[in-house]
Parts: sequence; structure tokens; C-alpha cells
Amino acid sequence: MLAPTLLSYWRTTTIRDREIVEAVVRPEHRGPSPALREGLAAWPGVHYWASGSDAGRLVLIRATAPPRSERWVLHAALFLGTFLTVQLGGALLLGGSVHTFPSLRGGWGELWVNLEGWVRAGLAGVPFAMALMAILLSHEMGHYLTAKRYAIDASPPFFLPAPIELNFIGTFGAFIRLRSPVLDRRQLMDVGAAGPWVGFGVALIMLIVGVGQSTVAAPGEFAAPMAIPLAGGHYLAGDSVITWAVRHVLVGDGTLVMHPVAVAGWIGMLVTALNLLPLGQLDGGHILYALLGRRQRLAGAAAWFGLLVLGGWFWPWWLWAVLTLILGGGRLTHPKVLEWRRPLPASRVPLGWATVVLFAVTFAPIPIIL
Repeated sequence: MLAPTLLSYWRTTTIRDREIVEAVVRPEHRGPSPALREGLAAWPGVHYWASGSDAGRLVLIRATAPPRSERWVLHAALFLGTFLTVQLGGALLLGGSVHTFPSLRGGWGELWVNLEGWVRAGLAGVPFAMALMAILLSHEMGHYLTAKRYAIDASPPFFLPAPIELNFIGTFGAFIRLRSPVLDRRQLMDVGAAGPWVGFGVALIMLIVGVGQSTVAAPGEFAAPMAIPLAGGHYLAGDSVITWAVRHVLVGDGTLVMHPVAVAGWIGMLVTALNLLPLGQLDGGHILYALLGRRQRLAGAAAWFGLLVLGGWFWPWWLWAVLTLILGGGRLTHPKVLEWRRPLPASRVPLGWATVVLFAVTFAPIPIIL
């Protein structure tokens, strides 16, 4: 605790594994003064000004329990398993004939031959796997490291592999768990926005690199902005603002036949937009609640009904609308943070609205033209 002579008053709250001190600093120490700087340097945790230094409201947080023992073997196994299935998805994008598991036809005598052929076919998908896994990992680590900065108990990322027969990219994504409550809107904004912004930065790099390696189809060959090659056929893909801009700057008009790394960048933009929908427990719900408080429910309802409308052109939006309801426990509104009356600091408002713009430029109304 800081010396009482530095503070006008304070309140200490213990929540599970954290001690939270909310204090008002005496006017003469709000510079902060050398004495306050010394006290903050000695504080065994994190601190920030709740509503700007002029108000003198200081929040100090420290852990009161040793770090949780994580199941690193499980997280590593899920990461490696997902890398493998995504790698096989990348091989499909290059026209390879691969399956989630090697063929067992021919019995044990042919097993080694089948396994060797399966490995060789899958290796072609390594660039796609490296690109997409870098996007997913950076997104989740943005959340994870920011949560740790605020002493929030957060799990390492859980990656979800998927059979390529069910999902050609080989994954259902990744997530982290916040196992202790979020204190206020500042924490919610920072944790919620960090993942999409870091993931977007990596996805943009992959998109630019991949578009540079892609080709342009012959005029009239495809009636779509982009084509994703897949096992001898093509999926026709729709644009977001950012994919349209990158295509036109780098290759001009015409349908882009996408290189696997470009597909990874395109998927990264789609993942960013899906997470930034202003619904319940999605990142976009965190951002809008931090900005607007209870008014987030209006944006959430509008976005959810918007998905129902868009489902008329792209029916998987109906599945996403149902899934977001399940993730939110049947609610579209964001649950309250502990100090829900405390306003978002003015320094975080530009970040919030910039993240809303990020959603607008990464959202593709019809991702796949069915």
C-alpha cells in the first residue's frame, strides 16, 4: 500500500486472486510527485489513473496468489494438432489430394507408403499454415498479454483443430479464457481491442505478401472479386474494404486467383470482422460496452438482426447469429464490469472508435458467393 500521506482516501477490495486499491491522490502529489513516483515504483503490481491525472483517481492492482499452474502440454498439443490440420488445408488450396488422416487401404504392408505420401502431400501447405497460425496466435496473444498486464487471470490460447473434410482451412479458430472479472471499462477496452488490432496487423502483412504472389484470372472467367482454388475447383470470395483496396493497389482490376498466403490474409480479415461484431461476449461487444455502456444492447440487437437479413444472401450468417446467442448465454447484451459506473478515460475513446472503423473496413457482407 502507498503511504497514507500521499492519499486523500482509498478503498481496498480483494477479488479472488487480486487486491484492488482505488485511491484519490492528494493534490500536491498528483504530478506525480517524487514521493508518489517512488511509491508506485515499489508497488508489486500494476497501476493506472482511472479518469486522467487531473482527477487524481488512481487504481492499483496486485496479485494475491501465486500464478496458476497452466496445462502447457495440452495447449502445445492443440497448437501442433491445429498446425497440422491447417497445413493439410493449405495443401488442398494448392490442388493436392489429401485427407485429415492417411489412408489405411492396403493393410499394414502399405501403411508406411501411405504415411509417406500423406506427409509429402501435406508439406505443400506449410506456408499457408505458418501464415494463418501467425494471425490466430497474434490475435489471441494480444488479448492474453494485455490481460496479464492488468493482473487478470487469463488462460493461454486454446487452438481448435478441424477435419479438412468438414472445414477446408483446418481449424475452428482459437480462444482464451478470462478466469477473473474485469474491473472497469478501461481494462475491457484494452483487452478487447488488443487482439483484433494485433491480428489485423499480421493479417494485413500476409494479405499484401499473398496478393503479390497471386494471379489475375482471364476476363470473364469468374464473376467475383476473388477466387480461392480448392482441390481442382474454386470458391468465389467477396471483398471487404481492405481486401478491395489491397487488390486494386497491387494488381488492379480483374478477379484475383488467390495464393494460399493471400487466402490466409483474407481469412484473417474475416476473423477480425467476426470478432468485432458488437454482440455479447465477442470483442466488438467489449468495445461497444466500454464506449457506450448499457447502450451497447441497441447496437447488439441491430447487428444481430442485420445478420439475419444478410443470411438471405449468405446463409452461414444465420449459423453465426445462433452461435453468438449461445456464446452469450442467450443474451446479446454485454454483462457489467465490476466498476461499471466509472467512465472510459478520454485517452481510450479514440481507440474505441478506431476499432469500430476497423470492423467496418474488414467486414465482408458476402464472404463466399454460394
